[in-house]
Amino acid sequence: MKILFITATRIGDAVLSTGLLDYLIRQHPDARVTVACGPDAAPLFAELPNLDRLIPMPKERWSMHWVRLWWACVNIHWDLVVDLRKSVVAYILSSTNRYTLANSKEPVHRVRLIADVMGLPETPMPHIWIKDERRAEAAGLLPSHRPVLAVGPTTNWVAKTWRADNFVALIERLTGPTGILPGAQVAIFGAPHERPQAQPVIDALPADQVIDLVGKIDLLTVYACMERCAFYVGNDSALMHLAAASGIPTLGLFGPSSEVFYAPWGWHAAVARTNESFDTIFPKNFDHRSSGTLMDSLTVDAAEGEARRLWARATARAA
Repeated sequence: MKILFITATRIGDAVLSTGLLDYLIRQHPDARVTVACGPDAAPLFAELPNLDRLIPMPKERWSMHWVRLWWACVNIHWDLVVDLRKSVVAYILSSTNRYTLANSKEPVHRVRLIADVMGLPETPMPHIWIKDERRAEAAGLLPSHRPVLAVGPTTNWVAKTWRADNFVALIERLTGPTGILPGAQVAIFGAPHERPQAQPVIDALPADQVIDLVGKIDLLTVYACMERCAFYVGNDSALMHLAAASGIPTLGLFGPSSEVFYAPWGWHAAVARTNESFDTIFPKNFDHRSSGTLMDSLTVDAAEGEARRLWARATARAA
């Protein structure tokens, strides 16, 4: 059986699509899978056990990336095509069954919307595939004798970014003597180009407490490290979705993005958001490329309160 799975350009959206792919693999364990996605998201699928081919799709002028995808797939008869990009490609390839993402009339989380592509009654959890070598590498990066608080202080645009001094204050509370993780080390995550956002947080914490992983490990190793952490807090970003997929308690910080569609998805996930709702926080003529942060009405007290409530629920569930 041959499956073509066309998924997102952005890493976070690609993570949210992995639950459906995992469902397909479990339903068809002998299938060979081709994944087409954006080049940034492609590493997420590199260790997929059923992977036949991985096709990165850098965006090109005049939508030529879709022509190239068609050309790469046209000589194959596909038993199943799943297209989460609403492209025409799914309809012009030879396939026995095809499923495409539909528009929802009601506000619904992205993970549920993806599950509705195939009419699944239960929403499959996002799932990342990694080999034991990744977990061994993570074991060498993070201690086993102390809990680790994972922090994602970066985002792809400034308006969604909680200020560095807020992150520092929250870290000090969560790892202090009365915090949820007293004495914990702190692993800071981010992409290479996001170091300017992360550096003020790193610099403000004791050197012997910080594990600086910003730009130093790839996506799958990030995920393996997340699995070893006790708790994650960070802005609305791909890192947040990776943390939630790993199963650790994950607190996402929201302001000018909607938790209705993009809250971290998992049994142990929660949101702390600004006083303003998503619908009211945007100024007129908002431009994410030039806007400063719109996260200032989310206080450290509010974020700490949500972190403590999430931790209490997660520990009670584990008991």
